Amino acid sequence: MSDQTVSVIIVSRGRPDALRRCLLGVGQIQYRSFEVVVVACPAGIAVTEEKGVLAGIKCIAFDEANISAARNLGLANAAGDIVAFIDDDAVPEPQWLRHLTAPAARADVAAMGGYVRGRNGISFQYKARTLDSYGAPQEVEIDPLQATVLVPPRGRAIKTEGTNMAFRRDVLIEIGGFDPAFRFYLDETDVNMRLARAGHATALVPLAQVHHGFAASATRRADRVPSDLFEIGASWAVFQRKHIPKEDRAEHWRDQRTIERKRLLEHMVAGRLEPRDVRRLMKRLTAGFAEGETRSFGGARLPRHALLPFRPVASPPRKSSFHAVRGLRGTKAIEEAAARVKKGELASLLVLSPTALFHRVEFTAQGIWLQRGGMFGRSERSGRLFRLTTLGRRAARERRRVALARGLAEE
Repeated sequence: MSDQTVSVIIVSRGRPDALRRCLLGVGQIQYRSFEVVVVACPAGIAVTEEKGVLAGIKCIAFDEANISAARNLGLANAAGDIVAFIDDDAVPEPQWLRHLTAPAARADVAAMGGYVRGRNGISFQYKARTLDSYGAPQEVEIDPLQATVLVPPRGRAIKTEGTNMAFRRDVLIEIGGFDPAFRFYLDETDVNMRLARAGHATALVPLAQVHHGFAASATRRADRVPSDLFEIGASWAVFQRKHIPKEDRAEHWRDQRTIERKRLLEHMVAGRLEPRDVRRLMKRLTAGFAEGETRSFGGARLPRHALLPFRPVASPPRKSSFHAVRGLRGTKAIEEAAARVKKGELASLLVLSPTALFHRVEFTAQGIWLQRGGMFGRSERSGRLFRLTTLGRRAARERRRVALARGLAEE
């Protein structure tokens, strides 16, 4: 385990409810010494000042639609040896930082990336991926229980996900942090490419997990349907100018347009977009690309030393428990779990109905890790559709599935 100090940086704009939930989860992180830096709009800053929200946060006011500039502002004020990033619509597992930063014990590791679970709290949105020379991600198989350190071959990079990644602060400062020309898209991909070009190794850490909810934003609806493609087009134009040879750019842009159009048509077929929406969004994509061809780019000038001193938040060691009940006892069990959370416990609760319903996991407003589903139904979507079992056996299986990420003691 790494003993280095960590700054957790969260950027939030226009999503106070999501930020509140994120901070509740961050407050349950089990790590020796970390601080929290929130870069947010006025509504987000107001959340950090609410009674009962995590105390001791470094609050930095920023209300522009530019995640790279916001992250650089957080980086400038972060005093940890390592800077970790999580989105405001995500929640970390309690052992997130322990697993994510452990590879930093190796001097050659400059970046670390974890796995991201999706809306059902079980399936993964993102696992281990690399990047080709055109910035396209490709999945790679690694050991699911331990970190894998990778040094990419020339022209390739190791992908870290923006909602679950960490870097040595001095290395990220050295390469210029995040490029503000990438206002919300390809920002970490650009960092990954520059890190690889500088010869740095990246560790991919399967047990460093966050749950990502895809909250609505100015560019995306809550159902993941895009509401504007301008910045995607602009970001690809900037990316081409930084990383792709001139003779390959036209073909690359045709491919990207095809990818985006296919995505929009899938939403249209599903009834989430109208044909006129597809035409409008494709026009915005093209307009963004044209603007991106003239947009200035380059890393930011960042202070070598943090502007504010290290300010650790209070995160005392917590006992982690796991309980399983039948559905009829669910309401009472949730009340009991909430009481344990108030006493400083990490509470995981499994509520099982006598059905084959698929399972879902949520981090509740009371700070409970709540899993619901059928006694005989799937949790992992690759599992069997129906499995005869008992309450004790099912509880033991689900407990094993989350034990390492949640810090549950061996039984």
